[in-house]
Amino acid sequence: MELLNKITKLLEDKKAIDLSTLNIMEQSTLADYFVIASGTSNTHIKALADNVEVELKKEDIYPNKIEGYNTEWILMDYGDVVVHIFTEKERQNYNIEELYKRNQ
Repeated sequence: MELLNKITKLLEDKKAIDLSTLNIMEQSTLADYFVIASGTSNTHIKALADNVEVELKKEDIYPNKIEGYNTEWILMDYGDVVVHIFTEKERQNYNIEELYKRNQ
């Protein structure tokens, strides 16, 4: 839970839009939580991802993987916490929150 709180704070610090967290423990073996946020542009979502990565590295917390850095959807895998950072258009397109809410 501490990592989840750190990540959400870092995203808030860089003005993430519509930040939400989903507890997916009962639905997935991939992770315990999804953090979902939007940015206003590709540049903004990169800045959000960069801030999370740089600040967590200062605490020796490294992602298992980062995907989609040059796209409109960046995924950051921190084990128990997976971070999804979208442009607003891509977030609406994939609608991850709705998929997981339907399966609860």
